[in-house]
Amino acid sequence: MKEFIKKYLYNNYSISLLIAILLNFLIESFSRHSVVAALSYLIHSPLVFLYNTLLILLTLSISLLVRRKFFTFTAISVIWLAGGITNGIVLNNRVTPFTANELKLISSTFDVLEKYFTKFQIGLIILGITLAVLGVIIAFFKAPKSKNKVNYKKAVPMFFAGIACFFCLTFGALKTNILASYFGNIAFAYLDYGFPYAFANTLLNTGIKRPVNYSETSVDQLREQLASTDSLTIDGANPVASSDNQVIPQKKSPNIIMLQLESFFDPTHMTNLEFSEDPVPNFRKLKEQFSSGFLTVPSVGAGTANTEFEIISGMNLEFFGAGEYPYKSILRKTTAESINYDLKDLGYTTHAIHNNKGTFYTRQKVFKMLGFDTFTSLEYMDVEEVTPLGWAKDKYLIKPILDALKSTENSDYIYTISVQGHGDYPDTPVENHSKITLSGIEDEARLNSFEYFTNEIHEMDLFIAELIAALSTINEDTVLVMYGDHLPTLGITDEEIDNGDVFQTEYVIWNNFGLEKQDADVEAYQLGAHLLNQLGIHHGTLTNYHQQFQDSENYQENLKLLQYDMLYGERYIYGGVNPYEPTKMQMGVNEIAISDVYMDENGQFVVKGQNFTEYSRVKINDKPYETTYVDANTLIVPDYTLNEEDQFAIQQVTVTNHVLSTSSKYKIGQEEENNQFYDQGYEEGYQAGYQAAIESMNPPMSE
Repeated sequence: MKEFIKKYLYNNYSISLLIAILLNFLIESFSRHSVVAALSYLIHSPLVFLYNTLLILLTLSISLLVRRKFFTFTAISVIWLAGGITNGIVLNNRVTPFTANELKLISSTFDVLEKYFTKFQIGLIILGITLAVLGVIIAFFKAPKSKNKVNYKKAVPMFFAGIACFFCLTFGALKTNILASYFGNIAFAYLDYGFPYAFANTLLNTGIKRPVNYSETSVDQLREQLASTDSLTIDGANPVASSDNQVIPQKKSPNIIMLQLESFFDPTHMTNLEFSEDPVPNFRKLKEQFSSGFLTVPSVGAGTANTEFEIISGMNLEFFGAGEYPYKSILRKTTAESINYDLKDLGYTTHAIHNNKGTFYTRQKVFKMLGFDTFTSLEYMDVEEVTPLGWAKDKYLIKPILDALKSTENSDYIYTISVQGHGDYPDTPVENHSKITLSGIEDEARLNSFEYFTNEIHEMDLFIAELIAALSTINEDTVLVMYGDHLPTLGITDEEIDNGDVFQTEYVIWNNFGLEKQDADVEAYQLGAHLLNQLGIHHGTLTNYHQQFQDSENYQENLKLLQYDMLYGERYIYGGVNPYEPTKMQMGVNEIAISDVYMDENGQFVVKGQNFTEYSRVKINDKPYETTYVDANTLIVPDYTLNEEDQFAIQQVTVTNHVLSTSSKYKIGQEEENNQFYDQGYEEGYQAGYQAAIESMNPPMSE
């Protein structure tokens, strides 16, 4: 028996296999939050479990090439376990699992960490990471080395033979449908195919694969077809050139406002829930009066930025890698034609508004690549009220939207992203929170989560009514498109909703100039083209493509061809040159400026100006100073004594001290030059009209 153990079990190969099996089982236990669930997965999907074990074994086989075998085993094992634990933590807070692309989102992760974890839990996470890193470091210095030198003549061929065999195995598993290369639902994919394979897929399978039929000829044929229907006119108006060579139609086109509502959907679609009152009366009334339908979005429970990307770009995310965020991949390298660039050709000014941090999903960089002229993030808003989870309430989006509209004389395209409905939803009652009560779910914790969510959605529904009331005071043709970005993280299944598809939210198109009601169910990447078609706008490559060829036999095949050519190919569609330059995007619509600085009677240094927020920080010469926010016109710097030779500026910074913008410099004696406040009479009139409109909405529009 001793000889058998020594020969067949006590060697690198057997130990590696046993470690791989153990690691795979532990990873799935962490990911599924249950040892029993991991055991069930092993029993019901033995071939998938074996495949993932061999994938882990392949990574452990690196030890064949080094003398520090114990250290190599330790380091690789820690990496795999860290991935499984991280996935378990992520799935405890949202529906979508941990993907390789999120390693690029690490800076955004720190921005929202406190929304999901207590300080104690964050401390435990940091402690765990620290102990893991220390363990690997100790293993490097203390673990024994193999006494024998590595036989590279034997080890290297074995290592590469293992890689070759594994790729053949993968090919066979894909051909026999044991595995899949595309994940329609990434959450289900992780459960069906295991964390190691699914995570590796998100790491290696990125971008759009070159279509088989990709060539200059095939793209030129599409270009000719699109050129025959592309038009720079709106409803027959003849365009004219402005002084800066922009094409502006003689008839002013309507303002277009896209309102992407965080996790918003009509909860009455749940077949097993009952409500003490209608949670979304205003949205329901709008659906009856204006164009509406179901909107198929690319994700469930998370992935706001991907719904955003599909609608802005008109591109189908199914052609990208599993779990990929283009905001963190291709849009870091190149611009992409979007509805923004298309509308700018027609004289529009394009704005983005989001009541969350400007750096989340690196929007402060990405929006330049999508053609936005301005971006107003949380740091440029005066938010006085947040949800119990700390998210800004959506009613504070109204003023930035109106500010964007009145900032230009021409038509505006405004893409607004809300945040109030964001999870993670508490599973215990929140005191003095729920106006609407729910019943119908036996699981009390889940019912509490639904009740919290429903009441936040109800407030968002009131916000919709207030926004429409405010827009109604403006004497300009305006279209407002409202839709949910994805369903909430409440474990909703297809069987629990009457429409039977968790990838569907709803949209409605409000307008103040009598657009014909045209109901239709659309994909998120079709929504922009669908709207512009109703407005008589047929300009833009993908806009025109969706409008003309949505029902054609090769619709998806040619859509992939266009997307590949635009982002990864030779750009034959543009004659071989990308015509879109990143915009010189301005952070915030309203200018932040200093009008005066002085020492007050209490010896405090006071900065007066306009459009300050709690995220404003005074910079004196080249040094930022701790700043106290008083109001939109007043800041105080506690530890500074006035020096008339100093230069002053205002920085807008995130909670992580990332500087989003810096105002022009101010020196004493420049009061008249810098004191450019908005006309007070106009401002008062605007506020009075807005307030009157809000009051007119009581009771809500549905009544």
